[in-house]
Amino acid sequence: MPTAEPSPVAWVQVMQAMVARELVEGFGLPERQAADLLGVVRSSVSQYISGKRLGPKLARYLADEGARRIARTTAQRLMSTAGDARLVLEAAIALEEMFAPTGSAGRTGGSGAPPSAVHRDTPRWLRNRIAGEQNAVAECMRLAQRSRDELTRALFRQIASDSLRHAEIVASIAAYLDRGVSSSVPTGITRADVEHLIEREHAAEKSSEGDLAPELGGVMRILWDSMEADEQKHELLLQKLLESADPVPPRRRSRPTF
Repeated sequence: MPTAEPSPVAWVQVMQAMVARELVEGFGLPERQAADLLGVVRSSVSQYISGKRLGPKLARYLADEGARRIARTTAQRLMSTAGDARLVLEAAIALEEMFAPTGSAGRTGGSGAPPSAVHRDTPRWLRNRIAGEQNAVAECMRLAQRSRDELTRALFRQIASDSLRHAEIVASIAAYLDRGVSSSVPTGITRADVEHLIEREHAAEKSSEGDLAPELGGVMRILWDSMEADEQKHELLLQKLLESADPVPPRRRSRPTF
């Protein structure tokens, strides 16, 4: 008989337990600090760690590499944002989407075989990439704490944020590949939406009275240049989004066939 999937509330509790383990066992935080980040009492964290709460049910998800990856990424984000309950909720939704039956496109549907275009070593490569990005996050946060001025801290925090975002992107791509999907199209937006955003980006750039970069030095110049580089990246991403497909509202798009 198949095991019943948790209720919506239970998904949140499962993710809280997994993140608590990552915070305490993976990152070495005291249980009290982990509880503060999660917004729960310390006794809950203690019970999650000891297995007294959700013990047998939790084992299934702790044994899954994708689920642990979600929990670890969420733990890192909680530490970098000083705690945000929405992060755990988002992670719980991702966990539910990964395990709950969703038909032929879900984790439990189909043959589960990766597309032929994806090399058999790709999952290992993606795991290594995620691990590398996560290590970079931890190191940058350590250096940010050692820094004695706000601008240097901002620099390392920005790199940590970028690395964390890269890890999340790779994890999302890996989840699609696990379901046999190697290509996707934009949904839920229109071409006009993207073009309007490009116009707003251009308007924001024109509103600047000039280039401040030549008057700045050191870390100040580095941070300013990083913002300019981000603007160029945004332009590239939006243009490629327009080229990848002609986004249309969901009600007009038929279900993509992969």
